[in-house]
Amino acid sequence: MPYADNDGVQLAYERDGVEDGETIAFVCGLGYGTWMWNWQRERLADEFDLLLWDNRGAGDSDVPEGPYTISEMAADLEAVLEAAGVASAHVVGASMGGMIAQQYALEYDRAETLSLLCTTPGGPEEVPIPEATLERMFGVPDGYDSRETIRYKMQPALTDEFWAEHEDVIEQIVDWRLDSDASEQARAWQGAAVEAFDVSQRLDEITVPTLVLHGERDRVVPVGNSDLLVEGIPTATRTTFDEGGAHLFFIERADAVTDSIRQFLR
Repeated sequence: MPYADNDGVQLAYERDGVEDGETIAFVCGLGYGTWMWNWQRERLADEFDLLLWDNRGAGDSDVPEGPYTISEMAADLEAVLEAAGVASAHVVGASMGGMIAQQYALEYDRAETLSLLCTTPGGPEEVPIPEATLERMFGVPDGYDSRETIRYKMQPALTDEFWAEHEDVIEQIVDWRLDSDASEQARAWQGAAVEAFDVSQRLDEITVPTLVLHGERDRVVPVGNSDLLVEGIPTATRTTFDEGGAHLFFIERADAVTDSIRQFLR
């Protein structure tokens, strides 16, 4: 696996897809590794050059001392694109990855388009994480092992229907997360970046074509945050998803979400 360097921080990345295709750079969410893009990777590899990388603190990338900032992680993306020899890319980010994508478009010039999934610009008008979700994420029962803890915390990110019908997929996700999740300390450092993030007054500076995608039943980053993005980014268009529209809607509705991204890029 190749690595990019950002001021001494080694960032793991990999390539897939069509070598001479247009590049899509996928940006991961808080604590997650590149597994989260497996559904889009499978569906886009026959048409695009895909670049996937681990944020600082997660996967095979370094875990420098934190707390981190979204600006630092946008600089990480710039280092990865530079190391990979990518002059321009379609940047696709989900949740914290969508924050990194916004910051990247404000600070650097390689983003040809943005696709912002289940994310927010931050700021005083941000729709906060619901209290019930916070209680679930931070109130793990005593005695749970690592696998049980991941399942418990992840429950709000998927619809109840998906939990009932796709036990095999959930177990696979848990396996991937056990292998590549950020540690609790690194997750807290990434979380500090998310908490401090606010580009709400700079959205009109994002001038590249932007696609906003959100699940209408998102219990982690409520769909009202997508309103802020489409109201603030002059070039933004939006599609929302009801059925399967949880935070990880790009997994539950993989075909429809990927089709939306593909059509937007075309």
